[in-house]
Amino acid sequence: MAWLSPLRELDASQRHTVFASFLGWTLDAFDFFLLVFVLGDIATDFHVHKTEVTLGILLTLAARPIGALLFGRLADRFGRRPVLMVDVLLFSVLELACAFAPTLTVLLVLRFAFGIAMGGEWGIGASLALESVPVKSRGLVSGLLQSGYPCGYFLGAVAYWVVFDVLGLNWRAMFVVGVLPALLVLYLRSKVPESPVWQASQASGQRRNLLDSMHGHWKRLLYMMLLMMAFNMFSHGSQDMYPTFLKSQLHLGVGTVTVLTMLLNAGAIVGGLSFGAWSEKIGRRRAMIIAALLALPCIPLWTHGGSLVLLGLGAFLIQVMVQGAWGIVPTYLNELSPDDMRGTLPGFAYQLGNLLAASTATAQSWLADHSGGNYALVMASWMAVVAVLLALLAWLGPEVRGIRFGKAGS
Repeated sequence: MAWLSPLRELDASQRHTVFASFLGWTLDAFDFFLLVFVLGDIATDFHVHKTEVTLGILLTLAARPIGALLFGRLADRFGRRPVLMVDVLLFSVLELACAFAPTLTVLLVLRFAFGIAMGGEWGIGASLALESVPVKSRGLVSGLLQSGYPCGYFLGAVAYWVVFDVLGLNWRAMFVVGVLPALLVLYLRSKVPESPVWQASQASGQRRNLLDSMHGHWKRLLYMMLLMMAFNMFSHGSQDMYPTFLKSQLHLGVGTVTVLTMLLNAGAIVGGLSFGAWSEKIGRRRAMIIAALLALPCIPLWTHGGSLVLLGLGAFLIQVMVQGAWGIVPTYLNELSPDDMRGTLPGFAYQLGNLLAASTATAQSWLADHSGGNYALVMASWMAVVAVLLALLAWLGPEVRGIRFGKAGS
């Protein structure tokens, strides 16, 4: 396929870098979504309401800006590759620790710590990959990187099916599986080189502190933060409570929930790749706006399909649009960021937006509880409002497609 040609033109080291960055976000998302599948089981085990367990999602999302700032500044100072290795190892170990939480309070503390580590991965991985590939490859590579998120959700669904249906184990076993991403460190160490843009910046000997680097960019950070708030309300609003909706309101079994979640994430992968590549032709903002608005007609099928076939079609189509818009985010935020802040600013803006949207799952759960358990109505209304908000914010933003990275360009 011609639209995949930018990937075929990458050399071996660039392909390893893109693949490792993709795997980093995939496995990070995998560890995050393991909690989503077992909210009810944890609530039963600790004798609390599901809404209390959703605080684990809120705390993870709220902690991510801390990790983005901390690990991002370390990556701008010491390099993308070594800091990414430390970050991946840390979130894997913290995920394993969740399996041994004796109380809900301990589990929530561990999810907050996990959120700090998770917050560092996206920004570093995206900057490492996008600084290593040619300009014309950014759109497709961006879509590929962001497709790691639904791939992680997909793997989480598979793990849920294997752990519960095949092996007959409990929720703690899910978090034991979550230590596997630590193996990515071996691949990063053996196959992935450092970002050439970061190496060039080090050779110049120019280093600035955070405030100096951000001079003249505060308004841009505010815009990026608000845009990412809408984006995170868009994705988490369509994903986090989806398994709970299927189990609690539609009373579907583990196998059916797994299949529908797989369809949802298959649509997300298709959307991320296709809209990411398309943004090279029509522009970043226009592609985001089209994807957001096309989500609106998909909402009725997604929540009120009336049959498993229609629900599956709705799940697939809405995620084509949700993650289609998201597929443009890595390259858009990196193109908006100055060279000496690219390890920090995209991830920090992303995670600040996450912080503003961190109560999405808790808010949806609370609203559903106060509407007779009607998750379908709550989720559909939420997504309709957020899709319009996202399109408006994208329309108001700058278009910076193809800007060069580093003095010598990419």
